[in-house]
Amino acid sequence: MPIYAYKCGACGHAKDVLQKISDAPLTQCPACGAEAFSKQITAAGFQLKGSGWYVTDFRGGGGGSSAPATGAKSEEAAAPAAAPAACASCPDASKAD
Repeated sequence: MPIYAYKCGACGHAKDVLQKISDAPLTQCPACGAEAFSKQITAAGFQLKGSGWYVTDFRGGGGGSSAPATGAKSEEAAAPAAAPAACASCPDASKAD
């Protein structure tokens, strides 16, 4: 639940209130009883810092770098595929009639 900052326009009383988003805003000041209690606009409780988030962040244990990965796909494509192991019970294709 978010915390909203309220301030009374009559007496100046300020209070932080924990409310549901769906709750109606408070209007009556708990200190003086006036109908001048209103929500205040406040700064967000967190800050986003750094160069940003990328789709490649935290994938494959890359150390959590915020820089985009370079050449990750090209290294996988350049590696030769391993040949499948020969099956002992399968007939050899070279002995076909």
